Amino acid sequence: MTVTTALAPRDPFSVVPSLGNLDAYIRSIQAIPMLEPQEEQALARRLRDHQDLQAASRLVLSHLRLVVSISRQYMGYGLPQGDLIQEGNVGLMKAVKRFDPDQGVRLVSYAMHWIKAEIHEYILKNWRMVKVATTKAQRKLFFNLRSLKHQFKGDADDAHVGRAGLSAADIQRVATELDVRPEDVIEMETRMAGGDVALEAPADDDHEGPAAPMAYLSDDLHEPTRVIESHRRDWLASDGIAHALDQLDERSRRIVEERWLKVNDNGSGGMTLHDLAAVYGVSAERIRQIEVAAMKKMRKALSEVAEA
Repeated sequence: MTVTTALAPRDPFSVVPSLGNLDAYIRSIQAIPMLEPQEEQALARRLRDHQDLQAASRLVLSHLRLVVSISRQYMGYGLPQGDLIQEGNVGLMKAVKRFDPDQGVRLVSYAMHWIKAEIHEYILKNWRMVKVATTKAQRKLFFNLRSLKHQFKGDADDAHVGRAGLSAADIQRVATELDVRPEDVIEMETRMAGGDVALEAPADDDHEGPAAPMAYLSDDLHEPTRVIESHRRDWLASDGIAHALDQLDERSRRIVEERWLKVNDNGSGGMTLHDLAAVYGVSAERIRQIEVAAMKKMRKALSEVAEA
């Protein structure tokens, strides 16, 4: 006689999505049911009041499909959807951690901002090796310009075509729509149109294209002799000048300082020979002679230190 044992129903929240196949992952999370408002509120309170990690897990798992949906909006940037989903999941977890059930909004509405913020950050860091957007205004322009370009079709016959390939009228319309300057639109379009260039040439003996940047770019700033020369210049411009001034008598030192080391409020040089002549009650020619002798003495002092 065969005995049949009934299997216990499987908890849908125990589903662990596959990590090796994106399609399998998406199918797995689609099997996780959405939470009812009352369940969501209860779980959120358990997390907030008791730091219940199981409640946090259920909140995250039930909203993974939201991340997948949002990630599809950013497929046009040439980045793997799996990476977009991964970054969006980070944003989802941040949203769950900060979600307040007493604010009167559903988690799905609250989490969208956090998910998009993480995906935006990932795109800006990885879409190009060189960042195309750093300020808040540039980020806004970056993510809206692509969609607006499809709406604003440039007129091929327009004689006033912008440098970025958009017509002058389209540039103005985009700027008005996004509340930025036309110059900002042109600059961002130019950045987005540019591509990355390989630093080194392909490892192919038959490569006959233009020389890669590695062939003509060099950084000799850290070459030993350049470093020594740089340190020497820095010393001469600071401690060296102070050492040389210490070799002068008080009058000679003041003359040099007033003539060469001080700047007036209007940005011009220091005192003139005639100004100093009036201070010391001598002729301007005498001040010039003192200055020449002081400079010669300073050069000698600096030379002795450099040779030591």
